[in-house]
Amino acid sequence: MMLAAGVFALAAGTYAFRWPGPALRDRVRLPTRAVRLLEIGAVVLLAALVAVTTLPLGTGSLGFAVPAGVLVGGMLAWKQQPILVVILAAAVTTAALRLAGVS
Repeated sequence: MMLAAGVFALAAGTYAFRWPGPALRDRVRLPTRAVRLLEIGAVVLLAALVAVTTLPLGTGSLGFAVPAGVLVGGMLAWKQQPILVVILAAAVTTAALRLAGVS
């Protein structure tokens, strides 16, 4: 019973945090500088996520296969390929290198 109450409380809290965005979309206008900073912030957070997951520092030796796959995915994303193509190409590159014996 406590688990169900916790799940419902978290669901209600998530809904409460997300509701104001669509509800206030037409009423609140952010300055163009704030919109630009939010866009840059999203890119910086995504780059930090890629760096943290690509370079597992402190977990032993860093192989070449994972950074190579991320590099291929990054180049395809830069060329504005569909996200499915980017993910599959990065995964295939990493898997092929590992299959070839490159760690």
